[in-house]
Amino acid sequence: MIPFNKPYMTGDELYYIKDAVSRGKISGNGHYTKKCHDFFEETLGFRNCLLTSSCTDALEMSAILIDINPGDEIIIPSYTFVSTANAFVLRGAKIVFADSYEDNPNIDATALESLVTPKTKAIVVVHYAGVSCDMDMIMEIANRHNIYVIEDAAQAIDSYYNGKQLGTIGHLAAFSFHETKNIISGEGGMLVVNDERFDKRAEIIWEKGTNRSAFFRGEVDKYSWVDIGSSFLPSDVTAAFLFAQLENLQKIQSRRKFLWNEYYKGLKELENKELLKLPDIPDYATTNGHLFYLVCRSMEERDTLISFLKDNGVYSVFHYLSLHKSPFYSEKLENSNLPNCDRFSDCLLRLPLYYELEINEQQKIIENVIQFFN
Repeated sequence: MIPFNKPYMTGDELYYIKDAVSRGKISGNGHYTKKCHDFFEETLGFRNCLLTSSCTDALEMSAILIDINPGDEIIIPSYTFVSTANAFVLRGAKIVFADSYEDNPNIDATALESLVTPKTKAIVVVHYAGVSCDMDMIMEIANRHNIYVIEDAAQAIDSYYNGKQLGTIGHLAAFSFHETKNIISGEGGMLVVNDERFDKRAEIIWEKGTNRSAFFRGEVDKYSWVDIGSSFLPSDVTAAFLFAQLENLQKIQSRRKFLWNEYYKGLKELENKELLKLPDIPDYATTNGHLFYLVCRSMEERDTLISFLKDNGVYSVFHYLSLHKSPFYSEKLENSNLPNCDRFSDCLLRLPLYYELEINEQQKIIENVIQFFN
């Protein structure tokens, strides 16, 4: 069975973990945490980074930073992972779900204006499959209404909007290093602070609501509880694993993008025959090879294709179920007519894509998909 995902080890992870342990400090904000922060800020151009234990943690920090209170409204796409909503629901926010584009799972920026009310506090955008949302339109709407933009860039490392690295455009951004992502640490994430107003408080929230980091820099004579916060820091062991991945970022990305392009070329003829839809990459966006999906014509066709591929030794999967139809939130909705989200929930299928996927294995997958539709 060709798996859907296989975590890639560069070879230096255990070496750096051993080194971290030998340094005698493996709790958060140690030697390798700093090395990761430096890499992101100096090599990828992120303004201010804080590693977290997960992307969910980074989103929860964002909710605290923008002072979410009960009754505040947050606009998010319905076609996303539950963490995008949960981080704000935990603070008492009301979620306002937006639809996707007809040809793209990303949030439909043209529909956002109609969703904004005096209670809207933020728009959370999700760069699905590492493909950028229309950030100019989104930022223009947000700035005009004086609301925040948070980029859920969980899938978007090394992907760009008009030449700008995703995660550098909104006021805040959250990344994931879960084992299914391009760059991994098992579990892990990162908050990016693009608005300097949040710099000091973000560090305090990150450090359990204390000014501990300022104390160790000699800026205060003792550290104490000064704000709300939580234990958002990952172990330095996790950061050591992540740093080994970061050193190989371009190698990993080159391979993943090559595999993505091979899928696209191999399946394009089926799209030309209108048998399926392939990913749509807008002119302003790039793909980072995070995942490759196709959209079938019906749920029945999608489910039958999943079974067909499994019978032929290929493990493929669908993706999100629309959050507006979830058991938790369906009774709270005022607007449940989001047809494009529902179509992607019903019809989207993801094919295996990971660094060690062999060309002959990928060709087998492509041939099976072609055989199914022919």
